[in-house]
Amino acid sequence: MIKIKLLFIVVLMTCIQSISIGQCAMCKAVVEANLKSGDTKAAGLNDGILFLMSMPYIAVFLFALFFYLQKRKTQTA
Repeated sequence: MIKIKLLFIVVLMTCIQSISIGQCAMCKAVVEANLKSGDTKAAGLNDGILFLMSMPYIAVFLFALFFYLQKRKTQTA
């Protein structure tokens, strides 16, 4: 039963990934066209992507830090 659930999750994640990759080509084409015309919107788009990408990592780091501090506090008490 566990193997079936694992297989289902892998297939589901593969399908979701293939759907999300399709949008990247459109963004890339728009950015390349703007760069060729001399526009600077590509730099703003790249900054926005980096900002959005950093938020989950910061959230996971803060969760791990609070978990570690809480666990350390309970061990010393």
